[in-house]
Amino acid sequence: MTATTNMSTSRPRTLCLFTGTLAAFAGAERATATLANALAARGHRVHVLSLWGHTPVFTLADGVTHHALFAERVAFKRHYASIVCRVRRYAREHELDVMIDVDPMLALYTVPATLGLALRRIAWEHSTYASDLGRRARRWARSLAARRYDAVVVLTDADREAWLAHHPRAHARFVTLPNPLGLPIPGSPASHDDDRCVLAVGRLIPEKGFDRLIDAWSRIAVDAPGWRVQIVGDGPLRDALLAQAREAGVGDSVSVLPAVSDIARYYARAAVYCLPSRRESFGLVLLEAKAYALPVAAYAADAGPRALLRHEIDSLVVDDGDIAGLAGALARLVGDAALRERLGHAGYVHARQFDADVIAARWETLWAPDESSAARVEDIR
Repeated sequence: MTATTNMSTSRPRTLCLFTGTLAAFAGAERATATLANALAARGHRVHVLSLWGHTPVFTLADGVTHHALFAERVAFKRHYASIVCRVRRYAREHELDVMIDVDPMLALYTVPATLGLALRRIAWEHSTYASDLGRRARRWARSLAARRYDAVVVLTDADREAWLAHHPRAHARFVTLPNPLGLPIPGSPASHDDDRCVLAVGRLIPEKGFDRLIDAWSRIAVDAPGWRVQIVGDGPLRDALLAQAREAGVGDSVSVLPAVSDIARYYARAAVYCLPSRRESFGLVLLEAKAYALPVAAYAADAGPRALLRHEIDSLVVDDGDIAGLAGALARLVGDAALRERLGHAGYVHARQFDADVIAARWETLWAPDESSAARVEDIR
């Protein structure tokens, strides 16, 4: 069970989380649904406005209203004027107090759509600042959010410093707030005494590095009888990963399973979690794994995982790209039940600090009457 939800100490607001879609299994989408539900539980009137996709893949609470501008993904440049008009109509019709863009790119729509409207504008950045994807539009949108918004929320202190360095004259306050944990936290650390599974969760794309997990596993699988690797997620690399496992001689112990909304059941049946990512802006899956008392073997390639992982306390962290090092970390965890239990328990305690209600309360400081005292929301450690 999660911690008891508290009602907001400030007056209820009408809030809108503006996002690309909730019709995809991904970290930002999960975090959006989680925050929307937590804010609604605290007494706010919450809307989620999507560019496309009428049916969310994550459950929204009864107090959350979802609306999509289009049923399917469209050419947004061609529909730009229509989107701006629809967003403005929605904001006025529902008398929004706060608009939260789930990606700063959405500032390109929100700024013109809300001109002259008395509402607060907040951008929520889910990528590292260095990940501009080579797009001039993203750099322009970030600049627009920095100059015109009330706040920009980032996931790590490192990214907050990057925003400050690139936008020294910003109007917006740059605030560090971690993503909320979307899974119910068990009342006590889960037991994994009988489990023999190394779990990894995420989109099947190169950035997630699941090929590196298979490489590492192929080095130790012969010494781990009865153990298996489960990779859960959707994406274009599914067939390539299965072929890699077969060619490496570990096809019988590696499975690639489709993404599901009820991911908790996989955490409950695992014994070790592995994060082999090449790039990971935050690593919400790490918190989910910790909530289920799973020890972690990981590369800490980006600021998010580096902030969440504590080497030899709740995880074994190795240098990015060191396949032998990752194999060694997995071998230690597979072969040492006491180590798994010690790291898993410490991770469980750490994860409780990211309870959705705790994070939602911190979001409220961005629009509460005493917000002048919230110039910086401290990162949770």
